[in-house]
Amino acid sequence: MNNSLSRRSLLKSGGALVVSFALAPRLAKGAAKKEAAATQKTVAPDQVDGFLAIDSKGKVTVFSGKVDLGTGIRTAMAQIAAEELSVPLSDVTVIQGDTALTPDQGVTFGSLSIQNGGMQIRQAAATARQALIAQAATKLSADKESLTVAQGRIVPKAGGKGVSYGQLIGGKQFDLKLDPKAPTKDPKDFTIVGKPIRRLDIPGKVTGTFEYMHDFRIAGMQHARVVHPAGIKAELQSVDDAGCREIPGYRGLVRKANFLAVVARDEWSAIKAARAIKTAWSDWAGLPDQASLWDAVRSTKVVSTEELQKAGDVAKAPPGAKTLKATYDFAIHTHGSIGPSCAVAEMKDGKLTVWSASQQTHLLRKQIATMLSLKPEDVRCVYLEGAGCYGRNGHEDAAADAALIAVETKKPVRVQWMRQDEHGWDPKGPPTLLDMQGSLDESGNIVTWDAVLFAPNKPKDVSVKLLTGELAELAHEDSHPGNVHQDLAIPYQIANIRTTVHWLSETPFRPSWIRTPGRLQNTFANESFIDELAAAASVDPFEYRLRYLKDPRGIELLERLRKLSNWTPRAKREAQDGDVAHGRGMSYIRYELVRTYVGVVAEVEVEKKSGKIRARKIYVAHDCGQIINPDGLRNQIEGNMVQTTSRTLLEEVKFDRSKVTSVDWASYPILRHPDVPEVVIDLVERPAEKPWGAGEPSAAVVPSAIANAVFDATGKRMRSVPFTPEKFLAAT
Repeated sequence: MNNSLSRRSLLKSGGALVVSFALAPRLAKGAAKKEAAATQKTVAPDQVDGFLAIDSKGKVTVFSGKVDLGTGIRTAMAQIAAEELSVPLSDVTVIQGDTALTPDQGVTFGSLSIQNGGMQIRQAAATARQALIAQAATKLSADKESLTVAQGRIVPKAGGKGVSYGQLIGGKQFDLKLDPKAPTKDPKDFTIVGKPIRRLDIPGKVTGTFEYMHDFRIAGMQHARVVHPAGIKAELQSVDDAGCREIPGYRGLVRKANFLAVVARDEWSAIKAARAIKTAWSDWAGLPDQASLWDAVRSTKVVSTEELQKAGDVAKAPPGAKTLKATYDFAIHTHGSIGPSCAVAEMKDGKLTVWSASQQTHLLRKQIATMLSLKPEDVRCVYLEGAGCYGRNGHEDAAADAALIAVETKKPVRVQWMRQDEHGWDPKGPPTLLDMQGSLDESGNIVTWDAVLFAPNKPKDVSVKLLTGELAELAHEDSHPGNVHQDLAIPYQIANIRTTVHWLSETPFRPSWIRTPGRLQNTFANESFIDELAAAASVDPFEYRLRYLKDPRGIELLERLRKLSNWTPRAKREAQDGDVAHGRGMSYIRYELVRTYVGVVAEVEVEKKSGKIRARKIYVAHDCGQIINPDGLRNQIEGNMVQTTSRTLLEEVKFDRSKVTSVDWASYPILRHPDVPEVVIDLVERPAEKPWGAGEPSAAVVPSAIANAVFDATGKRMRSVPFTPEKFLAAT
């Protein structure tokens, strides 16, 4: 099923999908009324109509403010609604991220799509179901308790034809507030939720019929390419487009302060014009020397210092205690979406519409309105799936580019970034530095734990400033540093503990969240360091963690992981020699200390002479409460293992004093198929529990598990991501 076509069908049909119990008139059909649904449908998050509609045939449309970034949540959202309304899954269509049609459920990040967004849809469906049963009871002259719901019909439990949803409300609106106390279906009665439903989008993607953002076209559309500065903050001094004017399809340029774009009739002409244009930029060399990056981080001005976790007194190490210290660092990462960012914008009758693969269409709407001095109600952002992303990449910036060019040229325009734009100008995961210190008594018990984090200052809000607004010197927000403080606190019960963060005034590049922001970096340090303490105490890593873990679900998870991986202590394994060493390492997290539990065991091999590290197999035990779609969850976990292995072993943004220099896949390598690890998964099923997020948590434990496995294989500690051969050879 194609989301874009479904959205168009909705707009063309006017209001066939909008339903009501009230006396509101049915929305008119026809081309003249194609915007009726968008202008009359509520997007209020406290209204059932904000989330659901049922047409005269009983077909259900779900309106989701959370969007599918390649994670399978469209399928999961359809499952949730189909289950709660007791309709066939094939009768459910999901519309995503259209600011004119869907409620603002917040940015699609933080593994909150199902945990928060999906539960809002579940509650809206439960409210709708209760109201439909009440309506049917009146129509059938029956008690509500005597009725049941099956296949989109409300029928007497004793038997009988009953009445369909379409007969009750087709073509009307609910006009009903979402009831947070409306009873939801008992999990023991689930027939759709909890089942491994194959993703709805895959057939179209496999057969080439799926419409991505990059495929989207509108009549009269021009094509544009943005010409980015020679340095991060270089200023545009002069422009000469004489060479561009020799290109038949060239239409002109758009310049606003340091923003420059060429516009053409077709895409190839735009590409040629971007290559032909001559520009002069000021010199700028404000980036730190990459070779001394960590000295620069440590010497950056501290805005404030905050204790995130404190118990006892870390100065109370007993006489004779053994003290260990270690410093960990995590490189700057780019999102590196396989397909560069793309967007289309059109200004028509004073209204701006932007089609984008943004994970935050409602927030993007506000940002674009601010940038262009428009009223938010005069801007509409429509989600179309693009290249998968693990956070705020370049999608929003390409959308802002298209919006500005469309307003300036007064014609619809398509902007697509090139690979060097994506790698060079998308926002980055900031460099992260951690100092760890702990002490052990004579029995090897942890007496003190003291962690210090150096991270960019906390955000005022969740906006990442639009590059377009910054270059064009239009209104824009400050950068969002990515919540890199999360999970510096640890899940273990230690008497004397302190975790502290120094909030820094700046970071080298425009920062944003990239998958598992902060939790990845901080868990890398935490779980590597507790492994160092376990080794110093001569205790098996599993046993050492269990010694300080009091959470029953966490304990159960680790026991399941130990069994899944057939773990044996190092002392009981066969000795190894030769040029290739093999090792196993483990890591554990309770995400943000409040939700999803994950434990992994990584198996690695290390070429001792070359220093090359390969992760060959990863075992994962995963407890996220109620599972909506086991197949989709496995997809998420497998993707996390592969992508985070890539980040751990290979990925690092390279730069000089002016700009990013790793602007292609050769200079910013990612994991290739021969090095993809085998992934073995144990899903802990808890259908009676609340569902928790599953997009991010399993990524958090990969770097430390691989680092611990390298130590197990070679006795060398890897404390700096990525684990390159050069770093391994230099490690001790």
